Amino acid sequence: MRNAITVSALVLASVVMNDVTPAQTSAPHITITPTAAQNVITGSNKRFTGSVRVQSLFVPTEPSRTSGGAVTFQPGARSAWHTHPLGQILIVTDGVGWIQQWGRPVQVIRKGDVVWIPPGIKHWHGATPTTAMTHIAVQESINGVAVNWLEQVTNEQYQLNR
Repeated sequence: MRNAITVSALVLASVVMNDVTPAQTSAPHITITPTAAQNVITGSNKRFTGSVRVQSLFVPTEPSRTSGGAVTFQPGARSAWHTHPLGQILIVTDGVGWIQQWGRPVQVIRKGDVVWIPPGIKHWHGATPTTAMTHIAVQESINGVAVNWLEQVTNEQYQLNR
């Protein structure tokens, strides 16, 4: 125990004498991105129908391939059909929405629900006709691709869910 205390004291003395603090090293460190620095855009009409707000929360930082965003769909708004090469997780943070896998019935998603979409599954998600919905979307990219956008969900396809 005495040797451990002596070594700790020597390390502390060395740090104090050399005026080295953790902030001065080039070691990895925790990063905080304030809300004001997060990019917010209106969802493109090539990828969405209706009023959609997309807030980029984080982008991949090597070695990670993971990105995430908060997406708010106003009533009636939805994504186009799309797939994710490595899958996607949705965490519904507000409201009520719909998600549909190609060839399957629509499913209702509500605040607090967590949705796993496996790789390559063609699907869409968005608000119901009468209720807004916000979710956090988390996905990984492969070769720089996190999503493959496909055709729009037609009004007829969307209306079938009423």
